[in-house]
Amino acid sequence: MERSTVAFRYLALLAMVLAARSAHAVPFDSRVKPLLEKYCLDCHTGKDAEGGISLDECTEEAARSTDRGIWLKVIRQVQGQAMPPREAEQPTEAERAELSEWISGFALKPDCSQGERPGRVTLRRLNRTEYNNTVQDLFGITLRPADEFPSDDVGYGFDNIGDVLSVSPVLLERYLQAAEEVAQAVIYAADAETAPIQKLDGKTLGHTGNFGHDVEFPTAGNYIIRVKAAGELAGNDPPVMAIAFDGKMRKKFDVSNPKPMFRDFEIRTTATAGKHRIDVGFMNDFSGTDPRTKKKVDRNLAVERILLVGPIGVMPDPLPEPHQRFFKKPIDPKAEREEQYEQAKDILRPLASRAFRRRATDAEIEALGQVFEAARYEGQSIERAMQASVTALLVAPSFLFRVEQEASPGKIRRLDDFEVASRLSYFLWSTMPDDQLFRAAARGELRTDEQVVAQAMRMLADDRSRALVENFAGQWLQLRSLEEITPDRGQFKEFDDDLRAAMRRETEEFFWAIVRQDRSVLEFLDADYTYVNGRLAKHYGIPEISGDEFVRVSVDREKRGGLLGQASVLTVTSNPTRTSPVKRGKWILENLFAAPPPPPPPDVPELAEGRGEKLTGGLRQRMEQHRENPSCAACHQLMDPLGFGLENYDAVGAWRTKDGEFAVDAGGELPGGRNFRGPKELRQVLLDRRDEFRRCLAEKLLTYALGRGLEWYDACAVERIAEQAAAEGDRFSVFVAEIVKSPAFRKRESTSAR
Repeated sequence: MERSTVAFRYLALLAMVLAARSAHAVPFDSRVKPLLEKYCLDCHTGKDAEGGISLDECTEEAARSTDRGIWLKVIRQVQGQAMPPREAEQPTEAERAELSEWISGFALKPDCSQGERPGRVTLRRLNRTEYNNTVQDLFGITLRPADEFPSDDVGYGFDNIGDVLSVSPVLLERYLQAAEEVAQAVIYAADAETAPIQKLDGKTLGHTGNFGHDVEFPTAGNYIIRVKAAGELAGNDPPVMAIAFDGKMRKKFDVSNPKPMFRDFEIRTTATAGKHRIDVGFMNDFSGTDPRTKKKVDRNLAVERILLVGPIGVMPDPLPEPHQRFFKKPIDPKAEREEQYEQAKDILRPLASRAFRRRATDAEIEALGQVFEAARYEGQSIERAMQASVTALLVAPSFLFRVEQEASPGKIRRLDDFEVASRLSYFLWSTMPDDQLFRAAARGELRTDEQVVAQAMRMLADDRSRALVENFAGQWLQLRSLEEITPDRGQFKEFDDDLRAAMRRETEEFFWAIVRQDRSVLEFLDADYTYVNGRLAKHYGIPEISGDEFVRVSVDREKRGGLLGQASVLTVTSNPTRTSPVKRGKWILENLFAAPPPPPPPDVPELAEGRGEKLTGGLRQRMEQHRENPSCAACHQLMDPLGFGLENYDAVGAWRTKDGEFAVDAGGELPGGRNFRGPKELRQVLLDRRDEFRRCLAEKLLTYALGRGLEWYDACAVERIAEQAAAEGDRFSVFVAEIVKSPAFRKRESTSAR
């Protein structure tokens, strides 16, 4: 190697070292560690540390990696002057600034000198939404079988996280039931299970005799006459029932099941088209005295109904559309079995490739074909045999799971084009790749940044990207929780299911506008418009809007703007009888700044409401009286001021100026001394923290896109995404583009890659 090259690399390495050192002029051992020992370690030491934050074993070496999450929590408390608690010795402003400088300048500056790490995603199954969407797109049906599955667990705020998507015995059973249901919905099999049914009235026969019906048989063919009957038992013998067809007795049955335990008795017959007679007879009436009980008994025959099933084996004309699509290349019923086997494989190969989101292997197609062949050998019809193959396909791991090949030990591998296509489609559409994306993968056209971003932008422009509204926004903004909220109808008489639906729809339309029109994501924090229908407009006091259609309207910036002026968010962050500044403040910290407070201590009681406690004044005063535990103050002084800034909205998001008999005080003072009053000034506070919001949105979207929780090393990707978004006007598409370009989205590392 040339000396100049060696020298250049040495200088580059030296520059990185010096840059790292200059980024944190405050030394850890001589300055930061003594500050921690003086002000923090009394409470934050060992396994039982306050808030779960233990600082006694933190080192400079681990600060930018495994300990990064700890320092992120610490700096929020230090800069917000929430820690140390007020009753403890306080650091000077210089000491507080020194600690903040080290954390922000070193610990929270990710070391990206080796590039971004991709991490690895746990093998994960399709969640319920993805399963429904996938079978609908695969077969062109509207069935939603996964609605009957157990609820999906949630991790890191979302229900598509591989670590929590377990498979229980109940779910395995549901998978099989769903597969059979889908197969029968796609393929019409002309047998007794799908044949037309005519229902005829039954009758109770108390004496020997019969009753019947003249029935129109639509076509010549095979039919089943099914009688649902039970006996009123008496004597030594059960009732004997006879079924006759066109005046000829066809079969007798002993009806030993007692009423009301009805069961089916049936005969099969061939009939011509036209009218035919069906009769049911009672052959052995009996009445007398039971020698044991001395009571009078009477044997009778109870017929609940008669069913005429058929014609059997006659295909409808026209055939159902899913059936026609499936059998574009029909299987010849007159062909030899071996030829039918090959024809079945020709149908199954493209279907399996789409279902598995990659090219199906010859071995997989052989296995599915053998299921068809075995069913034909047992005498099943072509349609029934293909239903068996489709059922087998839908319970295959390659369909149920989003399978990605593991990287070699200690290595990182680039995902192949089909794996990238699958990640794109389930990120943006919550379903399988469409034909265009699948063809691009087959041609090897998902390998460069430009190719992947081009597909992502195409998909964002498609209406199917509305899945982001339902599945990403629905969970990020907790809109799904709105269905479980039940405000007190006595206090909020105007609240009903129509208003609930309108609240959610407003936020969905607002989010969809930002996505579809590629607007700035800062409009989530403040915007001069929203979407309402007549019901919601009345709730907001917006005149001249009527009807069910949602329209874009300008808002009074003093009262509303952005997510925090929308009733959906305001309602899910309230209690049934009143607002909750704590819940609202926590929602802001968690969902807009990715800074959730720690859970409250287990022994802290709730605010008294109607239990006889003597707390007086408005909500703010009552909360201040209630909150006397010093360990609570640190978090509440971060949450509560933000929540109090929304006190002009009642528990269902309507504007108010009084809380009962007390005037609303919607002012707040944040740690550090910044004051604001009302939602308009609060929105400016949020906008001033736009860098934190960008990182928060990047974290949320990246978590959802990857299907895993973020690790310390993902900070490099988050910072890059947020910085690029800021440079390009904070457009939603920039977040998506930067995510799909990232190594985390397009590569996979082994468990021991680094």
